[in-house]
Amino acid sequence: MYKIRNFQDNDDVKTLDTMGPFSVIEYQRDLSVTAGSAITAYFASQMNVRKRQVICDLSKAQVTIQAGAMQWMLGDVNATTGIKGVGDLLGKAVRGKVTGESAIKPEYNGSGLLVLEPTYKHIILVDVADWNGSIVLDDGLFLACDSNLKHKTVMRSNLSSAVAGGEGLFNLSLNGSGIVCLESDVPKEELVEIELENDVLKVDGNFAIAWSSTLNFTVERSGKSLIGSAASGEGLVNVYRGTGKVLLAPVAKDVK
Repeated sequence: MYKIRNFQDNDDVKTLDTMGPFSVIEYQRDLSVTAGSAITAYFASQMNVRKRQVICDLSKAQVTIQAGAMQWMLGDVNATTGIKGVGDLLGKAVRGKVTGESAIKPEYNGSGLLVLEPTYKHIILVDVADWNGSIVLDDGLFLACDSNLKHKTVMRSNLSSAVAGGEGLFNLSLNGSGIVCLESDVPKEELVEIELENDVLKVDGNFAIAWSSTLNFTVERSGKSLIGSAASGEGLVNVYRGTGKVLLAPVAKDVK
């Protein structure tokens, strides 16, 4: 048995969300500052620039995380590569190459705790069941998920996707029943959720962070002709067509 003190019970730590095996905590102030950095730390906190962490309770579910995301673990925790053979390794290597995600995502099981590295980004917990059991993620958003979820690579419906405003040709899709942790530049409170029913959403830029795999995603000219697109000043737009949901950020993600 173990006991943890001055962690989640610290008065400087706030639990933002809990879903499945995951809890998201936020440090309200950065107390490890010097006289020279105190002003910056104070105004950063006032503008919601704060460190956040994910705590995984493995007694509730086995979890899969992005490679390198683990900070510390406690109690009965077992780590595996999640590789089930040579074919599985090759498949994951290809998926990692085309989606920009890590090829091997460690899996953890047991009854202890797993704590992930702190981040200044916003952590968003999503129940894949609310997306009819399948969600597609924009590049770089995956942080952790219930290991019951299956990882797949989905390809855009047309090759022009590869050249449209920094978008890649492939995306990571999570399928099944479970919770996924997204690492977002934008807080949940600012995300716009659009639900389509046999309709079309056109977005000028890389603003969608997640969408239903039931949607047909293409990149098309904003107008019916090249002249029309040039006249509108928009050019190519991301098009989501069909029935499903899209999460939109109010600003494009930062380019690191």
